[in-house]
This record gives sequence, structure tokens and C-alpha cells, in this order.
Amino acid sequence: MGWLADEAGLQKCAANYAPLTPLSHLQRAADVFADRTAVVWKSTRLTYAEYHARVSQLASALAETGIAPGDVVATLLPNIPAQAEAHFGVPACGAVLCTINTRLEAASVAYTLDHSGAKLVLVDTALIPLAEAALALMEAEAPRLIEVVDHGFTATGRHQTYETLLADGNPFAPWVMPQDEWESIALNYTSGTTGRPKGVVYHHRGAYLGTMANVIGWRMQLFPVYLTIVPLFHCNGWCHTWMMPMMGGTLVCCRDITAKAIYDAIADEGITHFGGAPIVLNTVINAKPEDRRTFDHIVEVFTAGAPPPAATLAAFEPLGFNVTQVYGMTETYGPAAECLWKPEWDAVRGDERAALKARTGIAMAMMEEISVIDPQGQPVARDAQHLGEVAFRGNLVMKGYYRNPTATAEAFQGGWMHSGDIAFRHPDGYFKISDRAKDIIISGGENISSVEVEGALMHHPAVSLCAVVAKPDAKWGEVPCAFVELKSGAEVSEADLIAHCRTRLAGFKCPKLVVFTELPKTSTGKIQKFELRAVAKLLDR
Repeated sequence: MGWLADEAGLQKCAANYAPLTPLSHLQRAADVFADRTAVVWKSTRLTYAEYHARVSQLASALAETGIAPGDVVATLLPNIPAQAEAHFGVPACGAVLCTINTRLEAASVAYTLDHSGAKLVLVDTALIPLAEAALALMEAEAPRLIEVVDHGFTATGRHQTYETLLADGNPFAPWVMPQDEWESIALNYTSGTTGRPKGVVYHHRGAYLGTMANVIGWRMQLFPVYLTIVPLFHCNGWCHTWMMPMMGGTLVCCRDITAKAIYDAIADEGITHFGGAPIVLNTVINAKPEDRRTFDHIVEVFTAGAPPPAATLAAFEPLGFNVTQVYGMTETYGPAAECLWKPEWDAVRGDERAALKARTGIAMAMMEEISVIDPQGQPVARDAQHLGEVAFRGNLVMKGYYRNPTATAEAFQGGWMHSGDIAFRHPDGYFKISDRAKDIIISGGENISSVEVEGALMHHPAVSLCAVVAKPDAKWGEVPCAFVELKSGAEVSEADLIAHCRTRLAGFKCPKLVVFTELPKTSTGKIQKFELRAVAKLLDR
């Protein structure tokens, strides 16, 4: 690229400018933190020197197989070391990383591989049948599969293994660093609950700034120990894998998310930080006595994916955790807003403290602007009453949707990244999500926030998890319908729960129907309300 001179005749040059990229974090860590533990998973313990060497082997081996800069390399992996290595090794050969949701069915995996044009896929042994079924459904040329054999698994023998691929690589190979920080580093596909998944394109600059934003938001010091509960296929694990080398921290892998696994990691590895959806918090709260472990430090937790009920926060923090709610989307590299705690709130306790923690928050550092706007694109009043759509603007917004200019233009209409989330804003600038636009219930002309009703239900001691959706009604148009999971061994009737809600909500906001069932969830713990809406439409009472 050519260098532009400023008004004083000064120019960018190699001495004063380098494109921002999270790859630089691991390059520095291999030198500064060479002997510190970088990655942990069962018997695997890699130092930063070893981590960097394996990433270099992966990058050079991919190049040897014909992967060229700009090509897409996909992964179908749980949170294991190979997935972390791919986050650096794929872009280190100039390629674009596409991490695929491991809980998709074959047709969706095939669509992702087709649409992305992936040339090669790293696949966990347990997921080889899924990958092979997807390849059989593909319309485009099928990519090559490389089998990653995790601890406790035996290779199928049908594909080259990850370790044999790495053996062909050079641990001292130079990396392909971006010449322009706008170059693509990753391609993430949305959940596609309202249509075909869209490919969200990340650039090196945004990924780098995302790592910085998380450090500031979490008030991190050097050498954190991070547990990978957030799937690394979800917004690239909120950029946390790219972040950890900057801090000289340790990435502790977690393949299966259970209360026992979380408690064991905290007690045995000294976990200081992890992120997860409110369902993860509930998993810890409702852990069996035999799965709990004692620990003597406070664990910092980011929670996102759905507005956490105040009751969940109130039950979780006394167990040894400090929770910060963060908010964002795939299109914003994960977290872009945080409920930043104010010192003047320190003396607040009980329900009032939980209510403050349940605010969605304000813009994180590195996100230039977040607003709540009306249909004309103007900010709504900061009066905790007027509703609008949350909108983003800045470097933590995606490049756009891959091969979908129409969707990109729609998302960026008016110079904002439109979220589709409805919120109000407090006088101090903090906003709170009221609902997804499609989840607002309109009953007799009144708007009902499903989140507000869910918050009331979660205050009942028998309720473990719930979701509220609109049920068609001949008289009112729509009425709230609640789907509820109870805690193990708990009992409560439909009438009891409705009566409980009446102590906290106006009558028209209370559920008119309660269904006791296991809730459908995505791989990141989000409740799939579109499935519940379909069920509610069929209910005849």
C-alpha cells in the first residue's frame, strides 16, 4: 500500500506503523513469556514457546498443502488445544478462519462449507461422522478433512491426523502478517434462526481491539487463568483466545460444560476468569453437592447471550463470583457493551444490587458509540421509559456479511449497525435490553416485555430456567405464555406461578399459560424462542 503524507510532510513507514493484529500478541508472548504455561487440557500443558512453535508448524503445514492467503480454513472442534492453535495458525498463513458450530446438523454444516468455500477442515474425531455426512451433501467441491484426535479418543483411520499434519510443518517458519489491518481474519456464521445463516467477516484491526476491550472491561492484571466455557466457534470465543497471550495468561480448555468441570477447574487450576450465558450461571447455582469444590478467591465472570435475571445474579455471586453483564452480537466481535460497576454502588445490597447488575450497560472501550435510537435514527430520551433499537458504530463492528451485500446494506442503514434489540436508557446513560423486537408481546394494544415476565418467574425458588413468548389469543391478540424448567426435585403448580407473578407484575403482563418442559437451547445456551413460539401457536387452552 502507498503511504500518505500529512500536512507536515510526515509519512507512515516501517519505523512508526504496523497493522494491528492479534497475531502480534502470541509473537510477543513467545519471547516475553516463553516458559510460562499457555494452554492446559488434561495432560497437555504447553508453554508459550511450545504454543508458538506448534502454531508455526500449523501455518507452514497449511501452506504446504496449498492453502493460500485469503483461502478459508474451517474447524469443527470443541474447546480443545487444536482449536486455540487454529485461531493463530490459520491467519498466520494468511488464510481466514471459519469456526463451525459443533451442534449443527449435517445440512447446516454443508451449507456453511459451501457458502464459505472452505478448502480444508480440522475435525474432532467425535465429529467425523457429522463432517462426512455434510461433505456428502455439498454442492461445491468438498474440502479436505484433517482429523483431530483428542485425549481419550482413537483415530478413525479414514483421514490424515492433525499431529501428522503438524509434523510436516516448520516450528521456525515466519508468519504471514497482514499488510492492511482491514484484511479478513475470521468468518463466523450466525445462528440462522430466521433464515439462512449469514457469514460475519472480522478484520485484524477489530479482533485486536476486541482483545484490548476485554482486558479493560474485566479489569485484568497480568497472568490470568481463563476457562474456555464460551465456545471458540462463537464469536471466536469473544476474542479471549487471541487476548490471553497479551496478558501472559493460561488458557484452560473445557470440552464439556458441566458444574463439576467448572468447579474442578477453579479448584485445581486456579481459574480467575470465565464467560458464559446465564444458563451457565444456573448450572453452577444448581450443582449437586458432590460436584462442588471449595476455592479461596473471587472468580470474575462475564455473562451474555440473554439478559440475566436479577434472581440468578443474586444467587450466583455469593458462591464466590463477581459477575459483569456484557452485551454484543456476532457482528460486534462478541462483547461490545458492559454493565460497568460504579464505586458509589458498593454499599448497595440485595435485590437493588442485583437489579443494578442486571442493567445491560454502556459502550465498552474500543467501541466508538452505542445508542438507543428511534425509527428515524434519533437517540431516545434517557428517561428509563422510551424504547428504541440498540445500534452500534465503530471499529468493533464487522466488515459486513460475506457474499450478501443486501443484508450488509440493511444492517448498516443510516450509518449504524442495527441490533434488532429493543431497550430503554437510564438518565446516567446505562441502557437495558427490554426484548428482541420479535419477542415483544402485544396484548390488547399494550407492549409486554418477555424479559420482564421471565425476571418475575425466576424469583420463584422452584424455577431453574424459563422463557416467555406470545401465544395467539382471540380476545387480546396475544398473551404471555411461559415455558418453565424446574429445579431438580422441586414442585410448583401453574396456578402458583401465575399467582407469584401477580405479586410482581401488572395483571395483563402475567402468563396466561404455564408449560413445564425442558427448554430448547443453542450450543451457547441461548433459549430458542422461535421453537417455543411454534409450540405456543398450537396450544388450545
